[in-house]
Amino acid sequence: MSEEEPMSEEELKALDKEVKKLKRIASEWASQMHDLVEDRLPAGYQEIPGLAQSTFDACKAWADANARLEAARQS
Repeated sequence: MSEEEPMSEEELKALDKEVKKLKRIASEWASQMHDLVEDRLPAGYQEIPGLAQSTFDACKAWADANARLEAARQS
């Protein structure tokens, strides 16, 4: 198994931009979850599973991309 080549500065910038975008998306989902808790519960309880899954998926996508970025910065 060969080592991956280090990312170019341009690739690092693109990945950093992607991480920032994914963080913004995750924050938007978290905001929707907050709004559900503050404004629509308990009547809106049916929204919890879908909203929770979307929030989890967005946070996971950010975490995965951020881990790739941190690994690339250390290589």
